[in-house]
Amino acid sequence: MRFEQQLRTFLGILEEYQEDMPLAKFLPAYFKKNKQMGSTDRRVASAFLYNYYRLGCACAGLPAEERLFIALFLCGQENNSHPTGAYGQTFLNHFKPEWNEKIGLSLEEKLSGELQSFHLEGIFPFHERLSKEIDKTAFLKSILVQPDLFIRVYPEKLQFVKAKLDAERIVYTEEKSFETLHTFRLPNGTKLDILFPDDSLALYEIQDLSSQLTGSYYRPKRSDYWWDACAASGGKSLLLYHLQPQIKLLVSDVRESVLNNLDERLHKAGLFKYQKKVLDLTKNPDPDIHDYQFDGIILDTPCTGSGTWGRTPEMISQFEESTIKGFQLLQRAIVKNVVKYLKPGMPLVYITCSVFKEENEEMVDYLVKEFGLKVESVELLKGYEHKADTMFVARLLN
Repeated sequence: MRFEQQLRTFLGILEEYQEDMPLAKFLPAYFKKNKQMGSTDRRVASAFLYNYYRLGCACAGLPAEERLFIALFLCGQENNSHPTGAYGQTFLNHFKPEWNEKIGLSLEEKLSGELQSFHLEGIFPFHERLSKEIDKTAFLKSILVQPDLFIRVYPEKLQFVKAKLDAERIVYTEEKSFETLHTFRLPNGTKLDILFPDDSLALYEIQDLSSQLTGSYYRPKRSDYWWDACAASGGKSLLLYHLQPQIKLLVSDVRESVLNNLDERLHKAGLFKYQKKVLDLTKNPDPDIHDYQFDGIILDTPCTGSGTWGRTPEMISQFEESTIKGFQLLQRAIVKNVVKYLKPGMPLVYITCSVFKEENEEMVDYLVKEFGLKVESVELLKGYEHKADTMFVARLLN
């Protein structure tokens, strides 16, 4: 009876979800409205929904409950110690015991055995537009796996953070990124706000592994003047600042509310001396920064975000392929209004969290052809191989 009720709960949530917002925003609002759901019910419902959407566009014609069973089978692992994972196996055993007996098989064995009619390409039907360096099969498999949580710990707080994680028996590993960064890999869902309740302390920054690795392309020098042109929450501004605390910095974004949140984050980290401007970079920014010249520009441009869909798998089935061209045109418009403020010989660091060639290699070709920039280095950061986001970064010289 319990499993039938859990299935009805899942189907009810799925029916109410209109796919017009991320699950991360929808679920808290849903749970607030349905306070009768206990903490375990909420965790299980969340896990089931995220696994369900990991199927992307595959098996779209099947009933929702059948898609859920397939998702739990493909995403499940034997001896899963996480409570929701263990419950998922018990749940699957109730409805599909013959599948649950084989939960420990590799993905290849599952696909060649019980699910011979299931095709990985169905998950992500836009795979023909992937950047050329992406291993299509490895990327498609990665969508079925939840990425990890990454934090960049401040050097002076390293021992404190490690001691706390050890005391609470939180499993973590230290990752090699570059230079003196201290990057920790944690299980997704780790309650950092509970572990470190004093939010006035600057202990770490939550930042994906690939996002941290883009920092190796900045190479700021003392007293440089840099522009983080699409700063958003300020993660790359902070990384730039910690690589070279003596730089001068301009941060901009089209959204004033985002920049207000950025202020809080930068101040908490000890960064107070910077300029801030609300700029719509699809328009000529000359009235605001006409005489500015920069030693470096970070352009983490608006994009499809397709390299992060392992964290937000619901976006796959909501995505319309035609929007790729729209994002490319947006990126071209922004680039045109940014490059002219770069000093001769200085770098533009072009970044996307996209896996599509139109937003990556084709944009680099455009920068070279239209503005005469020279490619110094370029890399597809294959987060899909490391349970992280996949990103693209290019350093081009003016």
